[in-house]
Amino acid sequence: MTLKATPLNNAHRAAGARMVDFGGWDMPVNYGSQIEEHHAVRSDVGMFDVAHMCVVDIKGDNVRAFLRGLLANNVDKLQVSGKALYSCMLNPQGYVIDDLIVYFISESWFRLVVNAGTAEKDVAWMQQQNSVTNSGLTITQRRDGPHAMALIAVQGPNARAKVWQVIPESQAVSADMKPFNVAFAQSTAFGEAMIARTGYTGEDGFEIGVAAEQAEALWNALAAAGVKPAGLGARDTLRLEAGMNLYGQDMDETVNPLDAGLAWTIDLVSERDFIGKAALQSMGQNAQFVGLILREKGGVLRAHQKVIVAGTEATGEITSGTFSPTMQQAIALARVPMNVAVGDTVHVEIRDKKLAASVVKLPFVRNGKILAV
Repeated sequence: MTLKATPLNNAHRAAGARMVDFGGWDMPVNYGSQIEEHHAVRSDVGMFDVAHMCVVDIKGDNVRAFLRGLLANNVDKLQVSGKALYSCMLNPQGYVIDDLIVYFISESWFRLVVNAGTAEKDVAWMQQQNSVTNSGLTITQRRDGPHAMALIAVQGPNARAKVWQVIPESQAVSADMKPFNVAFAQSTAFGEAMIARTGYTGEDGFEIGVAAEQAEALWNALAAAGVKPAGLGARDTLRLEAGMNLYGQDMDETVNPLDAGLAWTIDLVSERDFIGKAALQSMGQNAQFVGLILREKGGVLRAHQKVIVAGTEATGEITSGTFSPTMQQAIALARVPMNVAVGDTVHVEIRDKKLAASVVKLPFVRNGKILAV
């Protein structure tokens, strides 16, 4: 099978990246040292190729009403142009088709950014619902074709300053922008640039969207300004330290989002109906999503390891695990029984051992500070 490539593929190879198959995409896992890339984002600035993710523009008179029923979070929270919202998109059974970010541009134009591996399925589902509801909307994916866009995430405490240095026109539209907003810089050296403040590392920064043919020039300009390229390896350790879910690992179409720590992305309070609401209310929450820190030496926390709760038959499961470069400890995200409390000690089955781990509140790290100890 031929792997799909982002517009930055040549730039990665020129930089000596180690490339891997990531869900059918030829992507950089690191450029030499995953640990250095991780620390660069926590302490300075790094950048990620996220052009495998898919921008979807939904336009038409009925777009707000359509999204009101499509998404589990309530787009009526978006009343000011440029505001963004994180949401799950559920199937009728109440499980997660995808998690995504929706940006309110105007009453006739909302922009979604969906995950790479689910993009085709997501767009097909949206088109089907567009037809079922007779909404008459135009739904356009912007990953391929003549209007293709590429996304570059610049993250870290110095990210905004570096972006303003490379795209001076972006400063005026984004200097006062709060997190979870988007703005557009016009007439830059890279054409129109979408500037969003909705990161995935636990650090500040921007996601920049430009025309696909401008992506390599922007990437090279950022690198020349001292922004360190970072691969999928650092992206995973960073997002895990930040307690952020990864679709396909921490949740998918078999997982109740209430059990995956995603209740905050679901509006069950308003009377608004949405796809999957009735099923979700019927299921309720049956597990909780927590952080674990391994307290004994002799193992690394990995997905699918069993979590044993003392004095009970019930068990939990690790969904994502890693060795935290910031904390210098083995950490994990886990789904555990409802009676487990922060501060409890549980045991994780690692090969033939049962090793003690502490239950902590997420996130582990945010804005360079260790929050979980």
